Amino acid sequence: MRIALTLPRSFDRELVQKAGITANEYVTLMYLSEASDRQLRMTDLAEATALSASRMTRLVDGLQTRGLVAKQASVTDGRGNVAILTSAGFAKLKMARKVHLSSLRAYVFNHIDSGTLSSAVEVVSLLAADIERR
Repeated sequence: MRIALTLPRSFDRELVQKAGITANEYVTLMYLSEASDRQLRMTDLAEATALSASRMTRLVDGLQTRGLVAKQASVTDGRGNVAILTSAGFAKLKMARKVHLSSLRAYVFNHIDSGTLSSAVEVVSLLAADIERR
């Protein structure tokens, strides 16, 4: 439980201090960057990031204010909105990714010797897949 609580907090702190975005903002930009046309319906984005719809709306509104995301009505369904990653948002994500990877190395991978790294990755991947299926 200690790792489940402290690791995300550490990632968030590093991202805020060094990249100027929170971990939730980072994950949101990441999902948008991986989506078709770099855009997702707000409901799909909330689900992907495990945030409530209202929390996602506030988060995207903040990213929009900073020019990292645009929000517009869905062209396929006028009832919903889509969030669209801007070029400034993609640039911020690329910079933040370096911070995140550096933190990941410092907090996790530097503590696993190279001989057991692939086994550790395999075990964590299996755990994640099993948890996602439940």
